[in-house]
Amino acid sequence: QVQLVESGGGSVQAGGSLRLSCAASLRTARTYNIGWFRQAPGKEREFVALINWNGGTTDYADSVKGRFTCSRDNAKNTHYLQMNSLRPEDTAVYYCAADITPWDITKTPNEYNYWGQGTQVTVSS
Repeated sequence: QVQLVESGGGSVQAGGSLRLSCAASLRTARTYNIGWFRQAPGKEREFVALINWNGGTTDYADSVKGRFTCSRDNAKNTHYLQMNSLRPEDTAVYYCAADITPWDITKTPNEYNYWGQGTQVTVSS
């Protein structure tokens, strides 16, 4: 079973940047697609970004396109979400998740198999 540990959250002012990291405990995670999701208070968990197992495919929610970039370093079993030009509406708990079916790229949270514990991102105006 893969464990995912996120880090890098924090508080920034609008326009600032943060980079979230998601470290996987097993080398087999190199074959998994990784999704990033967020959940704000009182709202459902929503898709933010994804990167497929070899980094060849990425996809982003319209709300973050052009501002967020996901990447992965399979040699380190670590995945990243670079967040630039942050806005107050980006405030949420951010989660990384692993999908063990790499041929099925999905934005649906229920189709991901493993989840990190989440990291808080707070953007002030």
